[in-house]
Amino acid sequence: QVQLVESGGGLVQAGGSLRLSCAADRYGFKLYDMAWFRQTPGNVREFVAALTRDDSPDYAESVTGRFSISRDSAKPTVNLQMDSLRPEDTAVYYCAVKIGWSSPRDPGNYGHWGQGTQVTVSL
Repeated sequence: QVQLVESGGGLVQAGGSLRLSCAADRYGFKLYDMAWFRQTPGNVREFVAALTRDDSPDYAESVTGRFSISRDSAKPTVNLQMDSLRPEDTAVYYCAVKIGWSSPRDPGNYGHWGQGTQVTVSL
């Protein structure tokens, strides 16, 4: 079973940048479709970005042009570069492995969730 660990969260001012990393405990990582989601208290997990096993990205409309998802198979990690951050980006960010067969934007199709990393964007 793959175990994932997120890191890189923190406090940043609006307009700033953060780079999140999701580390897997094994190689063969490139075989998986991966995604980042985020969640705020009282709300469901929201799709942020996904990356297929052939490195084709998909982004939520709210982050398109500001966030970039990438994979470093040598480490192995999946990274989320977040630029031009806004206060509404504040959330706990999670990475996960796609285990279902339908929409890559549905958190119900993902498993092996990491513990999450807090991102806070101040005005």
